[in-house]
Amino acid sequence: MNEKPSPRYDRPHISKVYDKLPGFGVDLYVGGREGASDVPLLLKNGISTVLNCAVNLDFNYVAKPDEVSHDSRVGYGAAPIRYYKLGIVDGPGNPDTMMLAGYYQLRGALDQILPERPSYPMRERGNVLVNCRAGRSRSVILAALFLHLHIPEEFPRLLDAINHVRIHRELRQDEWHETPKPMLVAAAERTAHWVHLVEADRAVATRGEASA
Repeated sequence: MNEKPSPRYDRPHISKVYDKLPGFGVDLYVGGREGASDVPLLLKNGISTVLNCAVNLDFNYVAKPDEVSHDSRVGYGAAPIRYYKLGIVDGPGNPDTMMLAGYYQLRGALDQILPERPSYPMRERGNVLVNCRAGRSRSVILAALFLHLHIPEEFPRLLDAINHVRIHRELRQDEWHETPKPMLVAAAERTAHWVHLVEADRAVATRGEASA
């Protein structure tokens, strides 16, 4: 028996899901391939950093590639957007380490301070976009996981953060069963557990170093 096709609705190419993240003062956005590929739209919204969490989607933000040898197959160079890439599958097949890496990559992108050298021309610390192909599942769960772990007083449960992102991303309730996919929600729950263990271990190590 064929399953009924999931509904698809028009929504903004990018959606602000949190205003002024505590400790960073930047806004967090979620979007799909249309928004992540629209550099003028990103710059208009003060977005300087993009974390693409779709394994089956790539971007090239380099407008003016550096001079390359004649046999080069791929252009490279500086871009107006600081770009990070993660590889989450939109369904089963992800090791737990991939979701864990996604959380720490997003946290690292927010924490990272680039040196003032010519080889690091894009040092602006602007807003952040997390994207996947449609901006409905992978990007939603990664943004929600970050909000849950970073602001637990506001989002004590992962579900609280997921619902918050769903609403601000304008996902309708008849698509919530797959936005995000259930196996991604389960992976994020396990990731939250691992992050709590890692951070507790780091706190113990830090106290030990301080008392040494």
